[in-house]
Amino acid sequence: MHKEKFDELIKIMRRLRTECSWDKVQTFDSIKAATLEETYEVLEAIDDKNYEELKSELGDLLLHIVFHSVIAEDENLFTINDVIDSISQKLIRRHPHVFENLEVENNKEIERNWEKIKMQEGNRKSILDGIPKNLPELQKAARMQEKVSKVGFDWENKEDVWKKVIEEIEEMHESEVIGDKDLLENEMGDVFFALINYSRFLGVNPENALRRTNKKFLQRFNYIEQKLGEKNKSITNSNLQEMDKYWEESKKYFK
Repeated sequence: MHKEKFDELIKIMRRLRTECSWDKVQTFDSIKAATLEETYEVLEAIDDKNYEELKSELGDLLLHIVFHSVIAEDENLFTINDVIDSISQKLIRRHPHVFENLEVENNKEIERNWEKIKMQEGNRKSILDGIPKNLPELQKAARMQEKVSKVGFDWENKEDVWKKVIEEIEEMHESEVIGDKDLLENEMGDVFFALINYSRFLGVNPENALRRTNKKFLQRFNYIEQKLGEKNKSITNSNLQEMDKYWEESKKYFK
């Protein structure tokens, strides 16, 4: 039944590419921004624990996978079957402990094997090859640190990582005192990088953590605006004391 449903989705997309004037003119480039947007909407549904919405957003993301595949098919590049074959073969190849009975001690060894196999697959020159260039810089830093740690380039304990965070903060402050803006930017980048590394040692995904804090800030500030609106006031004719009052109130509701 699942295959029948999937085949039906492919048929619908092929028909749209033939009969819908909008769908037939789309390209990889024209829909790539929407593909990214759908990915973020999946993450938002997961963060909200809204599983009904997650079901819908996963459908939208699946649509984009099919859409890109049908565009490729129209241009004689590859088909959806090629896409499925590629990922199936990759999963088998990168899990020799499952499909080839390779003995491993723990998940750390599984991760190291994964990276070794990836290096062999694409004749990569660096363990860092393959990290998307357009990945948000925070997430890119986390991925680089994660990858090099799998080949043994890592701190031995989290206490030393925390000392590095403090060291970088002090250097950032020193550059601010000196008044060298270029040096300050460089040192601030080092602070972010060190904090991201420390978050890895704590088992916290920094992208998830920051997204959570951004959401909390948005909710709390919206609460301020709501309370001011109830008094027929806008944010522009309020003052810091009044805004702080509602900000503290908002903490009871948005944590």
